[in-house]
Amino acid sequence: MTATVLTERFDRALLYATHIHGGQVRKGTTTPYVAHLLAVAATVLEYGGDEDVAIAALLHDSAEDQGGKARLEDVRNRFGERVAHIVEACSDSLANTAAGERKAHWQERKESYIAHLKEADRDILSVSLADKIHNARAILRDLRKPEVGENIWSRFSQPKERTLWYYGTLADTFREVLPGQLADELREIVDVLRS
Repeated sequence: MTATVLTERFDRALLYATHIHGGQVRKGTTTPYVAHLLAVAATVLEYGGDEDVAIAALLHDSAEDQGGKARLEDVRNRFGERVAHIVEACSDSLANTAAGERKAHWQERKESYIAHLKEADRDILSVSLADKIHNARAILRDLRKPEVGENIWSRFSQPKERTLWYYGTLADTFREVLPGQLADELREIVDVLRS
């Protein structure tokens, strides 16, 4: 097995991600958002992803959270078609903010995203699963903090039951389309969150 080599492209992607997510923090915390992006990229690399997939992991929220279709085009111009394809596929909505488009309803977006995963390629699945596993780990960690506990659920736009439905369905889907240790871990975390 050959080690993945990270070049100046990865450095530029990290700088870009830090710039566009600058000042952003994780929901309900003071943790810089870039910590999440680094965790997702690290997970992708730890499970065999190459540099393009790791760059897409760093940028997976760039278009969805920071500029829509215009941001996606900037990612494409800077980092190439493969990275942009993964970023676009990992977004559950890409409203054209310049044109005033609004996101679809939460349930519709989530069901569409889950259906999309069943047709996605391995690169997309790797970034998406790394993202969801880090999110689930963060929920579990904060749920176990005495100062947060059950209040964790107030961070989400949907109630606990809907959020857990989404993560449970994701876990089942990933166990089907990308079976392995990470998909199993996501299922285990969701089971603990439900208990």
